[in-house]
Amino acid sequence: MDYETATKEILALTHGETDAVALMATLACEIHARHPFSDWTGFYRVVAPELMKIGPYQGGHGCLVIPFSRGVCGACARSGQVQNVPDVDAFPDHIACSSTTRSELVLPVWNGAGRLLGVLDLDSNTPAAFTKADKDWLVPLLATVFRDAA
Repeated sequence: MDYETATKEILALTHGETDAVALMATLACEIHARHPFSDWTGFYRVVAPELMKIGPYQGGHGCLVIPFSRGVCGACARSGQVQNVPDVDAFPDHIACSSTTRSELVLPVWNGAGRLLGVLDLDSNTPAAFTKADKDWLVPLLATVFRDAA
């Protein structure tokens, strides 16, 4: 995957935008189209204390509601740490939104004021689909794109 070109194009598409949902929709589309192993790419938005609801995504259906206390997305929101899970069946309390998902990469999405807006969730039907290079690409990209998001 060409991370450098993807970053340039995504930053050009999102330049000047501050609406979090518009940014999420654009990133879900772009990342899903570019990542060879992401079979579901989307966001879960923080809507209440300790609670997320589905946001913009690409792929089949997703779970509508995820509490911070459950699953890979909840662990990411709760801890503020990236979760790279090579085998979802080995993850305690994994929420199976799709029976075909084998691995996940979930990243927290913060704005520049330090407010957690939600999480970016990449699901793959391939075991161990996501790499450190994916994380190293997405962490700074999310920080830049969502810096001024409300």
